[in-house]
Amino acid sequence: MSDPSSFSRFTPLIQSLPATVPFVGPEAIERNRGLIVKARIGANENGFGPSPAVIAAIAEAATDTWKYNDPENFELKAALAAHLGIRSDNIAIGEGIDDLLGLIVRMVIEPGFPVVTSFGAYPTFNFHVAGFGGRLVTTPYIDDREDLNGLLDLVRRENAPLVYFANPDNPMGSWHKADDIVAFAKALPETCLMILDEAYCETGPADATPAMAALIDMPNILRTRTFSKAYGLAGARIGYAISTPGTAQAFDKIRNHFGMARISTAAALAALNDQAYLTKVIGEIAASRERIAKIARDNGLLPLASATNFVAVDCGRDGAFARAIVDGLMDHGVFIRMPGVAPLNRCIRISAGTEKDMALLEAALPQVLKTLG
Repeated sequence: MSDPSSFSRFTPLIQSLPATVPFVGPEAIERNRGLIVKARIGANENGFGPSPAVIAAIAEAATDTWKYNDPENFELKAALAAHLGIRSDNIAIGEGIDDLLGLIVRMVIEPGFPVVTSFGAYPTFNFHVAGFGGRLVTTPYIDDREDLNGLLDLVRRENAPLVYFANPDNPMGSWHKADDIVAFAKALPETCLMILDEAYCETGPADATPAMAALIDMPNILRTRTFSKAYGLAGARIGYAISTPGTAQAFDKIRNHFGMARISTAAALAALNDQAYLTKVIGEIAASRERIAKIARDNGLLPLASATNFVAVDCGRDGAFARAIVDGLMDHGVFIRMPGVAPLNRCIRISAGTEKDMALLEAALPQVLKTLG
């Protein structure tokens, strides 16, 4: 039955889609359950926060917030190019990777076009594919890693114009080595655009990230990166894509040219300029991963190896049991999440956090497990 309060001439596609949010935020959980989040370790944010220099830059830029940001993002592109050893015209700027994903899908996909991804991979990408009428074609994870061979087989079978692959992976924290990723990219048909989502590249091992030179001349490869994770700027919404000049320039045809906030640009520039702080935070994330793993093992659960700022923990049973742990921890004010589909949903996912966060998790987890039996 149609909703009488809804405009009657939305497109058939929009009318067919559910109104949904890919992730339920901790704020919504607090509102709906009347609880207070004490340990916010579920959204893969960086609870260690940004550099003090970044905070100072934000404060200074706040007085200029009456101005629009430079619609060409000239200064940020130049800083990123210098940092990465590439050219400014290899880079496109967006309001986080999520914004870039939507633009990429819009550039490539028409209603009914096949889009290849892994079953259980980052759901916001799927959200954008549905929003532009694409047809998702998926292959399962193998040993909790995205299956490169399976993805390539689907691309060839479907003659797919778009494939999505994250390395390191969300939601499992697993990763492939750079050589395997480069081989996969070179095996793709030139007519298939690959999104290589590298949101967690700073926290992974060096041999998981292909060198810039390995892929920079391939127009069908788009690498997406963010300031939301290791740099601690999730709320500022800063992402960027890396490709050939022609592919990167395509974003200018459809992007929101005034989408980037002036304060966010100042934050990103300051973050890039404080690599010593980034190194320190990456060490803190690694130590927190070890702490999460120990807490999991102490409670009879199995932590999976992670190259991200979170740890997927195998709870040894099914999705219902994992969901009960997630809900039970929230009763104690500890916010975590879990993968959305089987068999990945046998796991819970815990973000790296401060010592206070870890202490709350360590205290609450055995109490929750005891009630579940």
